[in-house]
Amino acid sequence: MPVGCASLGLSRRERPIDRITLTGLTATGYHGVFEHERREGQAFVVDVELELPLETSSDDLDDTVSYATIADEVEAVICGEPRNLIETVAGEIAERCLRHGRVERVTVTVHKPHAPLTQAFQDVSVTISRSRHV
Repeated sequence: MPVGCASLGLSRRERPIDRITLTGLTATGYHGVFEHERREGQAFVVDVELELPLETSSDDLDDTVSYATIADEVEAVICGEPRNLIETVAGEIAERCLRHGRVERVTVTVHKPHAPLTQAFQDVSVTISRSRHV
């Protein structure tokens, strides 16, 4: 039987934090404050880093968070209801990730590489971090 942190008597603060990272998930969304952004849509790119204790002695999907499920949820937000701000998009993604009971903290970056700027630029992004525990 695998020995987990809880069975060792470690508190939540003492448990190691592991990470599952999803980088560069791209989908078309209709977010933005301008009408043409909502009409024509554009590519949004999202990076998600989940922090959670992983039971590495287990080989059971029930002992982790499925990155495929997270990818589906991220895509649903990107392709879902249009929002004015990518900050709101990032927040909705973070909320969904934290609904997975094992996730203790999440960092979400939403990139808007085709933002309507007149200057030459490579990317515009917003990064937020949210935690289950204060």
